[in-house]
Amino acid sequence: MKKFFESLRNVWSIEELKNRIVLTLGLLLVYRFGAHVTLPGIDATQLHSLAGQTEKGIGSILDMFTGGAFSKASVFALGIMPYISASIVVQLMGIAIPYLQKLQKDGESGRKKLNQITRWLTILITLVQGPGYIYNLNRTLPSSAFLLPIDSFAFLFSSVLILTTGTIFAMWLGEKITDKGIGNGISLLIMVGILARLPQALIQEFTSRVSNNNGGPLILVLELIGWLLVIIACILLVMAVRRIQVQYARRTVAGDFEQDGGNRQWIPLKLNSAGVMPIIFAQAIMFIPAAVAGLSESESSQTIAGEFSNMFGFWYNLVFALLILVFTFFYTAITVPTNKMADDLKRSSGFIPGIKPGVETADYLDHIMSLITFPGALFLGLIAIFPAIVVSLGVQQSWAMFYGGTSLIIMVGVAIDTIQQINSYLLNQHYDGLMKSGKNRKAVA
Repeated sequence: MKKFFESLRNVWSIEELKNRIVLTLGLLLVYRFGAHVTLPGIDATQLHSLAGQTEKGIGSILDMFTGGAFSKASVFALGIMPYISASIVVQLMGIAIPYLQKLQKDGESGRKKLNQITRWLTILITLVQGPGYIYNLNRTLPSSAFLLPIDSFAFLFSSVLILTTGTIFAMWLGEKITDKGIGNGISLLIMVGILARLPQALIQEFTSRVSNNNGGPLILVLELIGWLLVIIACILLVMAVRRIQVQYARRTVAGDFEQDGGNRQWIPLKLNSAGVMPIIFAQAIMFIPAAVAGLSESESSQTIAGEFSNMFGFWYNLVFALLILVFTFFYTAITVPTNKMADDLKRSSGFIPGIKPGVETADYLDHIMSLITFPGALFLGLIAIFPAIVVSLGVQQSWAMFYGGTSLIIMVGVAIDTIQQINSYLLNQHYDGLMKSGKNRKAVA
């Protein structure tokens, strides 16, 4: 514990890092404040039916990603999801459109142009989703909840404009956290929104167990212990996987490759290079079947809409897990350039024993990536559907969301990435990282 507090003192002793942390916390506070600002023209005291809509099913996922803003008819009701959707579309289009492929290879200038394209696409998606959200409010809330006629052009135009502005502002906050704060801005916004629902979920589970004589406090304590064990296991598995990634790559890809002087070299391939992005991508796609099927009044369409609106149902979780597997391989394929790795290895007069340089090396690396990505994809899929397993054991749905799935993966992944960001600043200033002793390394240099 003493070493931990010494590490915290070291964090605050670095002026640049302290300013970045303070700025990050301030911007996150602004985002959380905006999540409680209701759209003009809506009575905030009559949102009970909207809150009930988001207590279960896909609505709870939307509310979770927006930190409760969706159920509060907030100016941030659409949250950062349109930006995520736009990012997915741009990355998918980058496979088929040569211009986007060129931008991906142009370094910093290309990245800036891709970001600008993503921003404009975010605005377009928000302008489409905004009227849909207002239509949902019209169907869900009583007419007395609207201070202005909801079918009037003035209310529709102003509400869509405010929702679009709110999404753009949230996107700007995320980019500022990435550039001026401690990084991972968009991910931090999502994580803060998820954590905001944790106290409410815990209170609901406590009420269910104690007030309704549903097992009593002992069961709740066991659930808390189980939840902590799941978090610890997830963290340990992530850290262990990172070690296995390096060792696996060293042994199988280039374990026998030696340069002059006998120094062994290795190629850093990862067991799961995609991180949490496959779950985020798959979650965004899972909103589509229910929305499309809901447009039809036929019995089969309503059945499909019902199945894909139940995030704890069999078919929802089966499709969700399969999408995660697909997106894990897809995202790895576009983010790990095996052809470039093979070319770089050839230019540096390197080779993999038994494999010809060039195309055969690229094919071999691609084959190895496919083999080591598969267990990582299975792990992500299992964690993603774990809440459905917990619900079958009698846990409240809102509390089960934190036993795995999108919630736990994002929280653990973002927390580890944030710690690594802070560690990099500490190491650059000759301090040990947060996971070490925290002593000033200048003193022992």
